[in-house]
Amino acid sequence: MNKNKFETIKNTAKLFSTTVLSALFLSGCVNMDLTPKDKPSEGEVWTDATMAEQTVAGIYNSLNHLYNDNYNMWFDCFSSVMDRDANWRNFGMMFGWQTTSGDGPGWIWHDNYKFIIRANDVIGNLPGVDGIAETTKARLVAECKFLRAYWYYQLNILFGGIPYYTEPIKDINEAKGSRLTKTETWEKIIEDLTTCINESNLPDKYASGETNYGHVTKGAAYALRGKIYLWMENWSAAEADFKKVGDCGYKLFTGSAGAYKMLFKEANEQCDEMIFSIQCIEEDGFWNSKNRGYGTRCTYGSMWNNYLVNPDFVDTYEVIDGSKFNWNDIIPEYSKLTVLERRVFFLRDNLTADEITSAKEQGANMDYYLPNGNEARIRKAYDNRDPRLEMSVITPYARYLGGDGGSDNYFTSRYPFRSQWTETKNPDGTTTREPNDIRTDTQAMFYYLNRKFVTEGTAEGSQKGTAIDAPLIRYADVLLNLAEALNEQGKTDEAVAYVNQVRARAGAQLLNSNAPTTVTGQADMRERICNERYWELLGEDLLYYDELRWGTWKEKKFATYNNGATTVVNGLRQIWGQATYHYSWGGDHYWLYPIPENEIQMNPNMVQNPGWN
Repeated sequence: MNKNKFETIKNTAKLFSTTVLSALFLSGCVNMDLTPKDKPSEGEVWTDATMAEQTVAGIYNSLNHLYNDNYNMWFDCFSSVMDRDANWRNFGMMFGWQTTSGDGPGWIWHDNYKFIIRANDVIGNLPGVDGIAETTKARLVAECKFLRAYWYYQLNILFGGIPYYTEPIKDINEAKGSRLTKTETWEKIIEDLTTCINESNLPDKYASGETNYGHVTKGAAYALRGKIYLWMENWSAAEADFKKVGDCGYKLFTGSAGAYKMLFKEANEQCDEMIFSIQCIEEDGFWNSKNRGYGTRCTYGSMWNNYLVNPDFVDTYEVIDGSKFNWNDIIPEYSKLTVLERRVFFLRDNLTADEITSAKEQGANMDYYLPNGNEARIRKAYDNRDPRLEMSVITPYARYLGGDGGSDNYFTSRYPFRSQWTETKNPDGTTTREPNDIRTDTQAMFYYLNRKFVTEGTAEGSQKGTAIDAPLIRYADVLLNLAEALNEQGKTDEAVAYVNQVRARAGAQLLNSNAPTTVTGQADMRERICNERYWELLGEDLLYYDELRWGTWKEKKFATYNNGATTVVNGLRQIWGQATYHYSWGGDHYWLYPIPENEIQMNPNMVQNPGWN
């Protein structure tokens, strides 16, 4: 682990936790008690140069809040690519029973404003602190303006027009601003980001290992401003900003075989692709928890697989030649069978008599079962697909290197799960277990499991979280945003070139290189760019925002449709499509979150979103 990263995060976190800047939104208002026991007073903080400067660094730890899964959710489970384990269905927006006082929107509203208040305190007070160089002050204030913009960016997407506070709040009456429109809020955020970009003391980027690595850069500000221009459909401005990110020195990581997979390893967390990342260390409260929520019981430390990859999404991954995947090309009878009957194709070889009986009782059409070839047949559906599929998802009968029992072991995703195995000690000291099935919290079901962000073996292992930095903005994301901005202006050929950079790194067939990949026009390219973002960015919590911006969220997440001989409904589903639970669309007002009820009660100037009254 980078020693500078560890010491910076650990020390500033300890200081930050004891300062007065931990003002919280409680019961819909701001707790402005500035003199808590055993904590330095506000005057002490802003008269001590070291404390003031380290307090700024401590604000960055607020970013880790989401990656510690404190909401019991990551945003990709709201998109069409992922679903939450049935035991954790606690967010009413997905099931039509969200209330204005319910969990979820209230947490997001209060936490983002809590962090904004911290940033405003620094922006308003740091310039008056003696003992800090003016150039350093200017840089740190610019960083806090970016962070403030980032939190407002999330709020504006989800709530659609919000109060925009820019000054330190000393009195509760100052936290009763009126809502701006969504466009007005975008314009305010753009002002903040433009100030950052124009700050001469803010560097274009930091090199790996630099003391300030992980802090905001001009490249990050250009990238975030470009994203806002996409929301405003100012395509030319977005194009200009995204191109500036490359000018700042950011580029794709291509330095090894399987570069896409290796990008998400700790050794490459500070490569030139990472524009803005949450700095994580392997310590409670500061680690990246994706390993815990995405892993399995075979992952070192025994993880939870709370987040499960959606079967429809997996089906979108292309064949290696760039053509669309079709189940009927692999199993001609697939669409002729009902969802329950299709279970047969995913069963393991050499089922016992009891397992055959159970499969029949659960609806499997055992006329199609191959006792000695079932596994090989289904593997043909996953071989020769876009390489990112196997790098991101544990598919049926694929292997995963786990660390169960404190030693490196390969496990295989098989169904039905068998708990018994035969263990053999190998001459090289390793252990082989057969059949060694992947154990999960959901092993009575057969789901697609996450591989991306999940540690392999014991060398990468952790008891809970990992020290792998969590990317918020990376260059592949920017390139695909740039391609979208170009395509919307009719510059489709130029857009193809940028998408091909991402595809080339992944090992996918390049666009316009054969018949399946030939782009037929702007609309076709628009769909290809959307798909590319799904395949490239799975698990990075950007796709829900994309679906909201594209206006596709309802049709993607809540659709019911015909699939061969059966009707497929939305929700968490096993690999063959059988639903464990369903989603329910609550109405068109669900495109925006409700303003929390306690905020409406405390602020007479606050107006609720339409449909939530």
